[in-house]
Amino acid sequence: MTLDAFLKHLRATPAALRFDDTLELIDALYDFTPTAFRNGEQHNAAGENNGSCKVLAFGQLQGLSKAETLACFGRYYREDVLGDPNGHGHANIRNFMHHGWAGVKFEGTPLKPRQAGNP
Repeated sequence: MTLDAFLKHLRATPAALRFDDTLELIDALYDFTPTAFRNGEQHNAAGENNGSCKVLAFGQLQGLSKAETLACFGRYYREDVLGDPNGHGHANIRNFMHHGWAGVKFEGTPLKPRQAGNP
C-alpha cells in the first residue's frame, strides 16, 4: 500500500485500519532505530514498545491528528482500550489518549525515510 492509499484509507474508514497495516507501511517507507521516548506518564527505553514508537513517530512525521494516530493502533485501540476503559493494558495508547502530542517526546529520531532503491 502506498502512503497516499494508506492515508485515504485512514481518513475514509479509520475503524477498518489494522495495526499490522500501519506497521507494514512504516517498515516499507522508513528505516527504524529503536529510540527511548516519553508518552505522557509512560517512559519507554530504547527497544521497548517498538510498535508504539513507530506509530507515534509516523503520526508525528505525517502531521496526523490525535484521532488519526489512535486509529493507526487498530484493534488494540478500538477493542482492547476502548472496550476496557478502566483497564491498564496498552499504556502508550492510554497515555496518548490523555496527553496527545504534547506528551510525546523522543530522545532521538526513530524513523528516517528510506532512500529510493533501499528495501
